[in-house]
Amino acid sequence: MKIIHLRRFVAVADTLHFPRAAEALGTSLAAVYSSIEKLEEEVGHPLITRGGETRLTPAGTALLPEAREMIAAAPTPPPKPAPSGGKAKASKGKGRTPAVKGQPKPYKKRQGR
Repeated sequence: MKIIHLRRFVAVADTLHFPRAAEALGTSLAAVYSSIEKLEEEVGHPLITRGGETRLTPAGTALLPEAREMIAAAPTPPPKPAPSGGKAKASKGKGRTPAVKGQPKPYKKRQGR
């Protein structure tokens, strides 16, 4: 079981509301749904009832204390690096090749009279 799936499961179990759990975790709602589905596939039982009211199933209630223990025992993830500011700058190359006297400019058509 991946720790990220367990963290998302615990967040949903605490709030009993998928959108609020996704907002609290700072992730998308689809990521929360897919994590719960993957966890349910690993366990082999549904963990949360979806429908009119979101509730934990007996399997979800049994998994919740174990999930909290596994999360507490796991090492904390490294902090995300701060975004570096500024835009990427173009290289300061010479651009076009220099014009040679008597030769037409590259990629230009000759102008007729």
